[in-house]
Amino acid sequence: MHRTFTMELAGRPLTVETGKMAQLANGSCLVRYGDTVVLSTVTASKEPREGIDFFPLSVDYEEKLYSVGKIPGGFIKREGKPSEKAILTARAIDRPIRPLFPSDLRNDVVVVNTVLSVEQDNSPEITAMIGTSVALSISDIPFNGPVGAVSIGLVNDEVVINPKTKERDASDMYVTLAGTKDKICMIEAGANEVSDDVMLKALIKGHGTIKKICTFIEDIVKEVGKPKFEYKSAQIPEEIMEAVKELCYDEIKVAVLTDDKTVRDARMDDITNRAQEALAERFPDSASAISEAVTTFEKKIIREYLLKEHKRVDGRSLDEIRALEAEVAVLPRTHGSGLFKRGLTQVLTVATLGPMSDIQMLDGIDLEEEKRYMHHYNFPAYSVGEARPTRGPGRREIGHGALAERALEPVIPSEEEFPYAIRLVSEVLMSNGSTSQGSVCGSTLALMDAGVPIKRPVAGISAGLIVNEEDENDFVTFIDIQGIEDFFGDMDFKVAGTEKGITAIQVDIKVQGLSYEIIKQAFEITRRGRLQIINDVLLKAIPEPRKEVSKYAPKMFTMKIDPDKIREVIGTGGKVINRIIEETDVKIDIQDDGTIYVATPEKENAEKAMKMISGIVGEVEIGAEYEGKVTRIMNFGAFVEFVPGKEGLVHISKMSKKRIKKVEDVLNVGDEVEVKVIDIDKQGRINLALKDIE
Repeated sequence: MHRTFTMELAGRPLTVETGKMAQLANGSCLVRYGDTVVLSTVTASKEPREGIDFFPLSVDYEEKLYSVGKIPGGFIKREGKPSEKAILTARAIDRPIRPLFPSDLRNDVVVVNTVLSVEQDNSPEITAMIGTSVALSISDIPFNGPVGAVSIGLVNDEVVINPKTKERDASDMYVTLAGTKDKICMIEAGANEVSDDVMLKALIKGHGTIKKICTFIEDIVKEVGKPKFEYKSAQIPEEIMEAVKELCYDEIKVAVLTDDKTVRDARMDDITNRAQEALAERFPDSASAISEAVTTFEKKIIREYLLKEHKRVDGRSLDEIRALEAEVAVLPRTHGSGLFKRGLTQVLTVATLGPMSDIQMLDGIDLEEEKRYMHHYNFPAYSVGEARPTRGPGRREIGHGALAERALEPVIPSEEEFPYAIRLVSEVLMSNGSTSQGSVCGSTLALMDAGVPIKRPVAGISAGLIVNEEDENDFVTFIDIQGIEDFFGDMDFKVAGTEKGITAIQVDIKVQGLSYEIIKQAFEITRRGRLQIINDVLLKAIPEPRKEVSKYAPKMFTMKIDPDKIREVIGTGGKVINRIIEETDVKIDIQDDGTIYVATPEKENAEKAMKMISGIVGEVEIGAEYEGKVTRIMNFGAFVEFVPGKEGLVHISKMSKKRIKKVEDVLNVGDEVEVKVIDIDKQGRINLALKDIE
C-alpha cells in the first residue's frame, strides 16, 4: 500500500514514500528532499554463500546525469563506472550502517541508491543516507537502526544544518554526520582550520537534528515495517572456543607482545597451524572455525591489554607516537617529493606542477566542473608483504586519496597566487596503520619541496578506541593506532590539520556509536599529535616552502587582456594561438576573464609569446618596432606579418637606402626581418619600413 510520510528538515520538507516503487526488494522507499529525489533499495540473500567468513555488505550510490538534465560526455553517452564522488558517497553510507548489523550475519546485503532528480540546494548524498536507513529499517533484514544524517556548515561563525549552495560556498567547513538517537556513528569533514571546540559544538548541534530524523524513521517503521527474518548464525561453536582457549590462550598473550609486525604475524600463524593440527581429529572439517577462534582470542587479549592494563603490544604508552622520520627531495627529476615514516608505515608523496590546461574536468551531478588540485593514493600489495598483482585503484584507495586531498585543500594557494595545476601522488611503501594520515604528512613535505607556497604545514594522525563490551562508559582512547589496533579496536578516528585547527576528519567505527566525551578526547589527543609531527618532524625536514619551483617544472607567466580580444588571440580554428605555441614552444591557457597563463621552462620563450600576444591585442602605433616574416612579394613591395594575423606593406622604396630594381634583390618570402611602423592610413592599412632604413 502506498504511504507518504513527511517531516521538516532544516526548513525544507523531507518526504518518504513507501509501497509504490521497487516492491520486489526487501525494503525500498522514494525520498524527496525539496526537488531532490532518491530511490533507496535494500536486498538480502536467503542464505549465506558457502565459505563466507565475513559480512558481505555492498553499498552503491548511482549518479544519473538525467537528474540534472545532462547527457553524459564521451562516445558511449551513458553512465559508466561510478565517479569518485559517487564512490566517496557510497563509503559514507556504508560506514554508519555496517556496525548496526548483527555481528554473526553472513547473508549478502546489497544497498542501492539511485539519484533521480537533483536540486543543488538539497544534498542528494544526505537524502540517500536517510533513504538507506529507512529502507533497511522497514525491511525484513536484521538491522539495529535507524540512523539519521545531516550536513553541517559554518557560515559567519554560525552552525548551519544542511546548508544551501550559497551557504556552502561561504562556509568554513562541510561536515557529513550520521548517528543513531543515542550516539554519533560517522563523521566525514573538510574544514578551513576550524578549532576542536567549534567542531565539537557543530557535531552536537547536528546530532540534535539527527535524533529528530531517527524518531521520524521509527514512526515509519511502526506503520509499514516488516518483521525481521531468521538467519543462520555464523558464531563459532562454544566447544571449539573452549578447546582453543585451553590449548593456546597463554601462548597468544605472549606472541602478540612485539613491535615487529612480521614477527607477530609469524608467531600467530604458527599458533594457528598447531591448533588446527592438534584439534583436527576432535573437530574434523573445522580448520576455518579454529583459525577464527584463535583470531577471536587474539582480539580479546589485545583489547584487555589496552582497556585494563593500558598496555600496547609494542610497548608504547597510550599517548605515544611511533618513531617518526621525514625527508624531502628524495627524487632528482620530479618537481617535489617527500618521504614520511611513522613506525612501519611509510609513504612517498610526489608533487607535479602543470599548466592550467592540466586541470581535471568533471562530469557529475553537482556544480563542480573542474579540479585544479588533485591527490591520488596507491596501496600496492608489497606494502603489507603480500604477493598480489597490481590492479586499478579500489574504493579504499579513492577514499584515502580524497581524505588527504581534503586535508591539504585549505592551505593550497589560490590560482592568482600560484597559477599551476597541482597533482600529488602518495605511494604507500609500507603499511602498518593510518597510511592516509601518513599521506597527509608526505603531501606537506612534497608541496613545500616543490615550492608551492602553502599557508601552513598540515599533519594527520589517528586515534583509537577500546570500549568495554559490558559497560560502554568504560573506555580508553589512544593515539597513532597501528594495524593490529585498527583491526581489533573499535575506532579509527583520523584528524588532519594545521597548528591553527582542523582541516579534515574521517571516522570509522565498529561499535554502534560514539559519545561526545569520546569525540572530545579524540580531538584532544590528535591535536597534540599533529602539533608534535609538524614542529618536531615536518618543519625540521623543510622549514618553509622553497622560494622557487624546480628547474624541471614549467615556469608560469601571467598577463591580462581585454576579454573582447580573446577571439583575435585564438584566431579562426585556433590558427593564431597554435602558431604562437609552435613558434615559441610554450603552453598557453586563456581564461574567460582575459587572464592568460604562459607556461615554459625558458623565460625567453615566454617573453616572446607574450610580446606576440601583446602585438595582437594592442593598438599599432607609428614608431613601434616589430620582428616579422615576409609573407608575399609584389612588384611594388613586400607584405610582412609583424604580429600573428596582422600584415603591413614595406614599399620597395623603404627597403634600402639605395635604389633597387626589384624587391627580390632585398627580400624573399619567409625572410625574418625587423620592421618599423611609419604610417597608418585612413583605411587602417599599415605601412612599414625595414628597421635600418631612415
